[in-house]
Amino acid sequence: MARLRLGPLLRYIDWESASSATVWIEADRPCTAEVRCADGASGSSPTFAVVGHHYALVVVTGLTPGTTTAYEVLLAGRQVWPLHDSHFPASTITTPPLTREDEQAPVRIAFGSCRWAAPPAADHDPAGPDALDTLAARLAADPDAVRPDALLLLGDQVYADETSRATRRRLAARRELREPPGAEVADYEEYTFLYDESWRDPEVRWLLSTVPSCMIFDDHDVIDDWNTSAAWLAEIRATPWWHERIVSGLMSYWVYQHLGNLSPAVLAADPLYAAVRAAPDSTELLRRFAAETAAEPSRARWSYRRVFGRVRLLMMDTRAARVLDEQQRSMLSAEEARWMREEALADPGSYDHLLIGTSLPWLLPPLIHEAESWNAALCRGERGGPGGRWARFGEKVRRASDLEHWAAFPGSFRRLTELLREAGSGPDAPATVCVLSGDVHHAYIAEPEWPASTPGGAPGARILQLTCSPLHNSIPRPLRAGFRFGWSWAGRRLGGLLARHGRTGTPPVRWQKTGGPWFGNQLMTLTLHGRKAALTLVQAKGKSRDAQLETVLDRNLTPDE
Repeated sequence: MARLRLGPLLRYIDWESASSATVWIEADRPCTAEVRCADGASGSSPTFAVVGHHYALVVVTGLTPGTTTAYEVLLAGRQVWPLHDSHFPASTITTPPLTREDEQAPVRIAFGSCRWAAPPAADHDPAGPDALDTLAARLAADPDAVRPDALLLLGDQVYADETSRATRRRLAARRELREPPGAEVADYEEYTFLYDESWRDPEVRWLLSTVPSCMIFDDHDVIDDWNTSAAWLAEIRATPWWHERIVSGLMSYWVYQHLGNLSPAVLAADPLYAAVRAAPDSTELLRRFAAETAAEPSRARWSYRRVFGRVRLLMMDTRAARVLDEQQRSMLSAEEARWMREEALADPGSYDHLLIGTSLPWLLPPLIHEAESWNAALCRGERGGPGGRWARFGEKVRRASDLEHWAAFPGSFRRLTELLREAGSGPDAPATVCVLSGDVHHAYIAEPEWPASTPGGAPGARILQLTCSPLHNSIPRPLRAGFRFGWSWAGRRLGGLLARHGRTGTPPVRWQKTGGPWFGNQLMTLTLHGRKAALTLVQAKGKSRDAQLETVLDRNLTPDE
C-alpha cells in the first residue's frame, strides 16, 4: 500500500491559460500519483526513482480560470491527502481570472530566504518564531485572509552544513561523525533528511500545498560560501568527501526544488526529465548529470522565467554559474548573462513590473559594498600583483568575512546595474524594476540614483533593491550593529578609504537606504496592480506556538495617479 512521504507541494500555476498547474509529491514506493480537484480537473503521473526514493510531478489540467478548487492526492488509487487527522483547511488550487489587460487583478508575491527548519524544543525557539509557520497559521485560521499568488524562496531552503540535533542523530546512525564531513550531510540520502525536516513541518506542509512556490538555491543548500573563489574551489575539490556532496546537492536540488520551478511546456521539452521518467531507476542517469554539471556548470541552467499576468519574474542562479578566475571573475557565465539580458529586455511593453530574484543582494550597505570591491581588487593583484602578499591576505579576508556578493564581482555589478537601467528606460518601460534578495539576515529597501552624466540617462521606472531575510534564523547583535554602521555616514566614509586603497573607482550608481534595517523572522509581500506597486513587511512575534504576524511596513512604491 503506497503512502505519501512528503508533499504535496503546489508549484506552478499557468497564468496564460489559467487552466493547469503542477503538484509535486514523494511516495514510499513505485506507484501512480493522481491529483483530483473538486471541480473535475485532474492529472496523474507514474513515479520515478532516485536512490530508492519515489517522486512525481503531476500536471493538473482542466482547471477553471478565476476559481479556487480543493484537491486531493491519490497513490495507486487510494486517497493519501488530505491526511485523515488534519486540522487544516482543504488544500486548494487558485487560478487567475482571464481578463482584459486593463482589468487585471492584483498580483501578490511574497518572498524571503534562510529558513532553519529545526523544530523548537518545547515552546522555546532560540531563533524566534518561524515566519512561514506563522503565515500558515494565519491563513488556516482565517478563510477570508488574502493569500499570496506565489511564494518566492530565495535560498537556504535547507542547511547542508548546519544540521539540527535530530538530523545529527540520523547521520550518526549511518556513519562515524568524527570522519569528514562530520555533522554535515554527505550524500543524497542525507539530503532527504533535510527536506523531511523542513517540509514535514505541519504548518509549512499545508502552506506549500496551497500556495504556489518558486525556489532558487543559495550557499547553505550546498555549503557555506559555495563557489566563493577559485582558491576555495581548488581546496575543497581536493577533499575526499566533496565530490559526493556536490553531486548529491545538485541531484537533490533538481528533484526537490528545480523541477517544480518549470512550466509543463518546458518540462515536456527537457530530455533529461524525459529520460528520468522513462528509466526504471534514474539514479545513475541523474548522478552523471550532476557530476558533469559540477565539473562544467554551463551544462545546466538553473535560472528561469515566470510570468504572472503583466508581472515578469526572472530568477537568477548566482552560485553555480560563477566564473572564478580572479582576472575574469563574474557572478554569471557569459551564456547565463546573455540569457538574463535577453529575458529582461524581450517584448518591452508586455509587462508592468519586472522582478529580478537573486539570492544575493545587488545593493548592500555602502561600507560592505566598498569592502567587497576592495577585497576583489586585492585578490586580483591590484596591490602587489597576482598571487602576492596582498592577494593572499585578501583571500583570507574574503573567506573569513563572507565577501562574495555582487560587489565582490565588480564587472558583474556594473553589468547588472546597466541592465536594470536599460530595462527601466524607454517609452515602454515598466513602472517598477525590483531586485528581490535575501541572504543577509535582515531586511531593507535601497534605491539607486544615477548620475546626470550616465549614458542613456536615468531610467524612468522606479528601481528598488528589496531584501528580506531570514524566514527563520538569527543574527548576532554585533552583526546587527555592523549592518547599521554600514549604512551610516561614517561607514560610507570608511568605505571611501577602502575604495581609494583598492583603486576600485567610483560605482556606476549611488544608493540610499529608504527603509530599514529590520531584524527578525520576516516576510515581504509585493502587491502589483496595473502600474501600481505596494510593499508590506511582516514579522513573526511572540512565542512559537502563539506567534502572530505583525505588520512593520506598509508602503506604496508608485505614486498615486
